[in-house]
Amino acid sequence: QAVPAGSHVRLNLQTGDREAKLPDSENGRSDTREERRRQRLGKVDVDSNSFTSQELKKALAKMKETEKAERKVSSLFLNHCTVRKKFRPIEQLKEEFEKLNVKMETDYEIMVKLISKFNSSASTLDEKVAALYDLEYYVHQV
Repeated sequence: QAVPAGSHVRLNLQTGDREAKLPDSENGRSDTREERRRQRLGKVDVDSNSFTSQELKKALAKMKETEKAERKVSSLFLNHCTVRKKFRPIEQLKEEFEKLNVKMETDYEIMVKLISKFNSSASTLDEKVAALYDLEYYVHQV
């Protein structure tokens, strides 16, 4: 449970309980909560009927949610723009590799080839073992 700032807190080692004590004022008696609040806020109207604590909590939660949503949207937009600047689409890369006579294969395509090589009756034992080792590498990545 939260305790007011400036409270004296201790752990009772015999019972294992945490204990809190409000600080004593200069005249030797503890201030009440309302007196301390008046001292802290000065001449501000602190009418408890104006807002309930639940209303204030809801308003604060809404403020935090909208701030988080705004930050998230702006960061997603910035991240998306920077990613687009750094990388090219896969279709463009495939076209450039085709111009260089290099065929680019995805991991899925490679795994399908390795499985077909393993299931093929024409493959030797060494080829099947090699296919299994390669397949283990790709499956481990997934």
